[in-house]
Amino acid sequence: MGTAERREAPEDHRAGRARTRWGGGAPDHGAARGHEQRYDYRPLWREEPARRHPVPDPVRAAAVRALLVIAVTLIQAMVAFLCTLAGSWLAFPMVMSGVASTVVATWAVVDVWVTRQVWSQRHGVVSEPSSTARSLRRERRARRRQERAALREQERIRRRGGAGQLSHP
Repeated sequence: MGTAERREAPEDHRAGRARTRWGGGAPDHGAARGHEQRYDYRPLWREEPARRHPVPDPVRAAAVRALLVIAVTLIQAMVAFLCTLAGSWLAFPMVMSGVASTVVATWAVVDVWVTRQVWSQRHGVVSEPSSTARSLRRERRARRRQERAALREQERIRRRGGAGQLSHP
């Protein structure tokens, strides 16, 4: 079908398209200015919230810090190089600060690695006998068990009409 044939095609062929008129009927070519042509809005995709972040928040924060420090270090290295080429007096201080920034950037990368390891150890991702997460889970379960037992006891006392309860709250 050519362009001219598409222009002359009846409206019912266009009914299946994504944009359809709400009001229906013949198209308004400016005869009635009071009504605007409105079209259905169908988004291209639907936002679905992520269940969990792919990286835990402390690890993400350490990674962002490391990225910023590395970016500053690279900028310092570039400025030091350009100052050296230009023969500027600023070259020596920039090289010294670049060396210091390299040390800090290395520390930041190690911090990401250590933070990730610590988070994994504490939250049970690593399944090893030395994992502290297992004992923490055990303690949490025991605490929940005690809370449920106390709630059951309170409910039992309430059902009996308060018998066996002290007069003071």
